[in-house]
Amino acid sequence: MFAFTVKRIAQGILVMLIISFIGFGIKHNFGDPVRELVGERVTPEERAQIREKLGLNDPFMVQYVRFLKNAVQGDLGRSFFFKKPVTEVIAAKAPATLELVFCASLIVVGLSIPLGIYAAIHPKKLFSRLIMGGSIIGVSMPVFLTAILLIYIFSVELGWLPSFGRGETVTVFGFWDSGLLTKEGLRHLIMPSIALSSIMLPLFIRLIRSEMMEVLESEYVKYAWAKGIKPRRVWYVHAFKNTLLPVITVGGVQLGIMVAFTILTETVFQWQGMGSMFIESVTRADTALMVSYIVVVGAIFVVVNTIVDIIYGLVNPVVRVTGRK
Repeated sequence: MFAFTVKRIAQGILVMLIISFIGFGIKHNFGDPVRELVGERVTPEERAQIREKLGLNDPFMVQYVRFLKNAVQGDLGRSFFFKKPVTEVIAAKAPATLELVFCASLIVVGLSIPLGIYAAIHPKKLFSRLIMGGSIIGVSMPVFLTAILLIYIFSVELGWLPSFGRGETVTVFGFWDSGLLTKEGLRHLIMPSIALSSIMLPLFIRLIRSEMMEVLESEYVKYAWAKGIKPRRVWYVHAFKNTLLPVITVGGVQLGIMVAFTILTETVFQWQGMGSMFIESVTRADTALMVSYIVVVGAIFVVVNTIVDIIYGLVNPVVRVTGRK
């Protein structure tokens, strides 16, 4: 197990190096940060001095190695627009995004498990057919269209929910601005969370249904039926327990994807999180902030998937044995 864990961590570090290299390559070829930093009135000579001071005239690999050395020390650069370290900018925006992902994940888990189990146990019932039909529509509909539809129904027509912003927030732990602890904050969270969850909810419903239907046809479940075990125990203990393994694996991948997909959701709802920050950094050619966002999201993706792989290896010894080959 130790060798398996070390191998997965090494793979994660390699992936992070690739992500950082691609991100830094984008930075190196995207726009002119000096122009966005000083405007049009500065002379070409002054611009050249600023570029030299910022190290933008150095060769690509020199800049990249310097970036890696600083990143290891927790320094991802300085935002040209905000005039402060990008880690501070991201730390200020991260609570909004993480709370949005957390609430969307609760919706996905809370709905996909019971609906997927029901559709697997009763595949021919009308409600199961409605669930599967709705999941096809959900998979086909892009998140920004779902967000616009929610705004039109619940904000424009009914006037029940606010259509933009985070609402009232309170500071907890001295640095985390949370909207989960206020009524207005929760009201502002409802529609963005539903819109974001619409990306993964149909997928998980179909995954749980298909995996559980396969498990229900396995020999050990047939043996459990033959022993006269109660249906609920067969469904929820014998079948569902073994359905969770592939769901956990896919869940780790999809969590990282959900963090990335907040860009669209935050743009529609004007949610001031990391996604909207990234769009603003692209508009302003704030390349340091762009690269930092890519690296941070990549790090979240890699860390989550590495943890999931290790947990999966603990639960399923076959994975560890296969990983040694």
